[in-house]
Amino acid sequence: MKKSTIWILIIIMVLTFIGLLYLQISYMDTMVELRNEQFDDAVKRSLFRVSKSLEWEETRRYLDEDIEQSRDRIASSVPDIDQESMVTEHVIHRKNLSVLNPDGTISKLELKGFKGDTVNRKVVISPKHGSNNLQNFSKSMQDILREQYLYQRALLDEVVYRILSKSSSTPIMERINVRKLNDLIKADLQNNGLNLPYQFAIIDKNGKVAYKSSGFDPEKDANSYTQILFPNDPPSRLNYLKVVFPTQQNYIFTSIKFMIPSFIFTIIMLITFIFTIVVAFRQKKITEMKNDFINNMTHEFKTPISTISLAAQMLKDEAVAKNPTMFKHISGVINDETKRLRFQVEKVLQMSMFDRQKATLKLSDIDANEVIENIVGTFRLKVERLGGTIESRLDAANSEIMADEMHFTNVVFNLLDNAVKYSKEGVPLKLEISTSNVGDKLEIVVQDNGIGIKKENLKKIFERFYRVHTGNLHNVKGFGLGLAYVLKIIKDHKGSIRAESEFNVGTKFIIQIPLINN
Repeated sequence: MKKSTIWILIIIMVLTFIGLLYLQISYMDTMVELRNEQFDDAVKRSLFRVSKSLEWEETRRYLDEDIEQSRDRIASSVPDIDQESMVTEHVIHRKNLSVLNPDGTISKLELKGFKGDTVNRKVVISPKHGSNNLQNFSKSMQDILREQYLYQRALLDEVVYRILSKSSSTPIMERINVRKLNDLIKADLQNNGLNLPYQFAIIDKNGKVAYKSSGFDPEKDANSYTQILFPNDPPSRLNYLKVVFPTQQNYIFTSIKFMIPSFIFTIIMLITFIFTIVVAFRQKKITEMKNDFINNMTHEFKTPISTISLAAQMLKDEAVAKNPTMFKHISGVINDETKRLRFQVEKVLQMSMFDRQKATLKLSDIDANEVIENIVGTFRLKVERLGGTIESRLDAANSEIMADEMHFTNVVFNLLDNAVKYSKEGVPLKLEISTSNVGDKLEIVVQDNGIGIKKENLKKIFERFYRVHTGNLHNVKGFGLGLAYVLKIIKDHKGSIRAESEFNVGTKFIIQIPLINN
């Protein structure tokens, strides 16, 4: 897949995920706003009903008191009635009550505050009721008064005016039963579907807290709801009910919690997508490296195979067979190219180690100084043939390590071989290898004066198939596996390796391996 195609897919998927997340967040925000509005409306509606209930209750109480007082006044104005059977007819006409007595005389009673049309009533007082006659008569009077209130609205207005005038000057705590107020608030909230804890306070006409429930804190609970108690009171005498809901936010977000799993799944999908893209780019990079590896491998194998093939054809020549010197030379070429080919095959076989978690090591007690000295002795001829020098400073007093001698030798050889490959053209190679003790570890340092490595490439040199770009330098051969192999072997020996380099100055590799006594 082309790189441009991958980037197009990335852009499309990123825009899709951004749009999806935006829609989900917008929907959740809209849901929260809608739930807040519904909550506010329900609370305000409930508190308004509580206020109206308190007002109706107070009005009813004052009306009952007024009726009771009027009844008492009427009862005290009615003349004595004997126990004989009689029928009393009375007529209410405006302010006068006319009562027809048994002897034919008429008694007139004045009812204060009454206005309206004439109402005719008959009240039968029977001797069977005995001492209850006066009580029955009073009840009839009460019915008359109730009808008078019902039909004469002007009278009700006067009563309400007296109520407002009297009640507004009464302290708020004398007008309200706190327990009954709490019951009203709870019942109305539940009727509106709000079954959650609350606290409330009563603010008097002076702005002071006349009562507050336990846990009420206006500073802590900034989002409060205020309702006027008794709205018909004069503006200067208004009292207020303030209610707060400590768990309001939890209640609001609980109603949209069904959206949280979808939001989480979207995030997981986004993370998975990002991981997939990273893996795709990594695989693309590895593919490119493998292609380079195949090209390099083909080139590396082509030269020795061609040389061996040519030498084999020359051996078929009878003239060569009759010339021992030429025969020996051609045989030597075949032998050298065979070794070179075998070495390259070994390099390729090292790839199989990276597919396993750990290499199969044959650990033994070895003296690192001795092994390194032998490697330097073997490698010195190659360095000197190129006009360079190699110096060893094996200063480690304790160099006993537990290691696989073959793999350890390959590690040191690969580092020295890299120093030769990446030496500066026209500058004599100067190669140094040293050992020292650092705490309970053996430190091995390989340093050269080659072309060095740029900082942006330094962190990638231990990756498989990675080869540092060398510009127009084409004489550097390899598969990009050497340093990856070195890193794996050192880690399998419970050691560490790092590189320090400066471009056009040189490179230093530092290895630390635990000593055998550790």
